[in-house]
Amino acid sequence: MMGRRGFLALGAAATMLGLMAFAIRSRPVPVPPPLEPPTGPLKVFHLGHSLVGPDIPHMLMQLAPEGHAYNSQLGSGTSLRAHWEPEEEILDFETANRAPAFRDAKEAIRSGGYGAVVLTEMVELRDAIKYFDAAEYLGKWANLAREGAPEVRLYLYETWHRLDDPDGWLERIGSDLDALWTRKLLGPDSRRNAQHPVYLIPGGQVLAAIVRAAEAGEIPGLASRDGLFARKPSGDLDTIHINDLGAYAVALTHYAVLYQRPPQGLPHQLTRADGTPAQAFSLAAAAKVQQIVWDTLRALPRTGIAAAGGIK
Repeated sequence: MMGRRGFLALGAAATMLGLMAFAIRSRPVPVPPPLEPPTGPLKVFHLGHSLVGPDIPHMLMQLAPEGHAYNSQLGSGTSLRAHWEPEEEILDFETANRAPAFRDAKEAIRSGGYGAVVLTEMVELRDAIKYFDAAEYLGKWANLAREGAPEVRLYLYETWHRLDDPDGWLERIGSDLDALWTRKLLGPDSRRNAQHPVYLIPGGQVLAAIVRAAEAGEIPGLASRDGLFARKPSGDLDTIHINDLGAYAVALTHYAVLYQRPPQGLPHQLTRADGTPAQAFSLAAAAKVQQIVWDTLRALPRTGIAAAGGIK
């Protein structure tokens, strides 16, 4: 039988292990080094759900240099774990994944054929972290990409929660960036892979900045956050999915981060993935939105845009 000293020693060891684990979790998340702009068009793989959708990658292709290409694997409300584990169901898989955009995610990412891989996690993000091992599966996907192509650029696309979130939509975007997206989701992989990190595409931060400007009367034709969100067939506001204007803003964000270039002067009249014309900002409003996107990104070093230096 174990004596009193043995129990005390075990207790002390358990306490020490707990303190070590806490210390690791409490360490600052390394800020990734600045990036240089890519030398040519990118081939990008998008892995995610309906807050990626078919239109954002398609709009990005229209904004990007000629030769930009993409593939994707999407679902509805799909976690990174569900994309990874073959026995887990991906909701709306058949309707969300159509040729020519669709390619099996593991096959694509391990192929090494992409210059950039963009990952995103399901929301509610608190649930993804607590119940769906979000940080672990972000690491699995990132490592698969690193094994396939040592020079691949890796990104986490930060999204948003419902407009009617009880904690407040703007408030959640403000607090979740550090507490959840950075510390809980990016943190473990960033500490292990500081020399080949996952960068941030801050879609939520950009939408929040645009909303603040709109609700201050600074964007012609856009008065409130509702103007960036879709409508259901009933006419009611869809509190999670963005409309064409929101998709345009997020596509600009992807462009600026992936290409490390300011989006000012890019086209503002684009098409959806189905070829139909997208709803567009006016020229003046688009210019304002483009400036907000760039100003927001330049303030966030995890985008890699610190390398842009004096570009205004």
